[in-house]
Amino acid sequence: MMMTADKIKIVFSDIDGTLLTSQHEVTGRTKAAVQELAAKDIPFVLVSARMPAAIYPITDELGVKMPIISYSGALVLDREGKTLASTKMEAKPTRQLLQELAAKFPQITANFYTDNKWYVKDVTDKRVRREMDITSAVAENADFTQLLDQGTYPHKILLMAEPEDCVLAEEYFREHYPAFQVVRSSSILLEIMSGCVSKAGGIAVLLKHYGHTVEESLSFGDSYNDIPMLEYTGQSVAMANAPEQVKTAAKDVTLSSDEDGISAYLNGHFEMF
Repeated sequence: MMMTADKIKIVFSDIDGTLLTSQHEVTGRTKAAVQELAAKDIPFVLVSARMPAAIYPITDELGVKMPIISYSGALVLDREGKTLASTKMEAKPTRQLLQELAAKFPQITANFYTDNKWYVKDVTDKRVRREMDITSAVAENADFTQLLDQGTYPHKILLMAEPEDCVLAEEYFREHYPAFQVVRSSSILLEIMSGCVSKAGGIAVLLKHYGHTVEESLSFGDSYNDIPMLEYTGQSVAMANAPEQVKTAAKDVTLSSDEDGISAYLNGHFEMF
């Protein structure tokens, strides 16, 4: 069904595998589509498990100033970078989880994210280096226990692992830490955050901020942690490269991120293009 500019007032998009191609690039067509939305005064909001420092290089490349939803909804910032909502993990269960992680899954790389800081045990870890190359964010060495002792709590714990270990860790921490949200954002990445957090929750904050309704929102996504967002917004679109479970959660499916799926959908369904 054709959507009109009067119907959709705000657009939300995941980053990796959705906005970005498999080579972690923004295509010219996608950039043009985002800028066209901005010209029509329709906010385009990046919604990601990434930290702010890994999102802003993309907004700069798009050439559009926008609010962002970071850490899958745990941190919501307005266009000026002001905090609209922030939900961190509680100290006691986080401490216990990190201890169990080290004991039961020593082969997994743990990452501690808080506000716009990224802490790791070893910045030379090849998995950490790969993430830095992809996101342009910079990790710092730190002792997680010391961070917790000084009252620094995470918005997110990210686990980097081989696919089989990622599945095992997901099953274990979901079972033993029901107060946390535990979800894979890819076959090798496992995100752990407060159970109160979701991309849908972050979207609700921005809808209230702008005075828009759920029915006036559109979202794009490709992974499991996008499902709450895709089920929540009035219109939702999964990328062709998404797993079947994600496609089922969305109301529509577009081309893959490598085929300019976002711009193709906007051009094909918005009367304003």
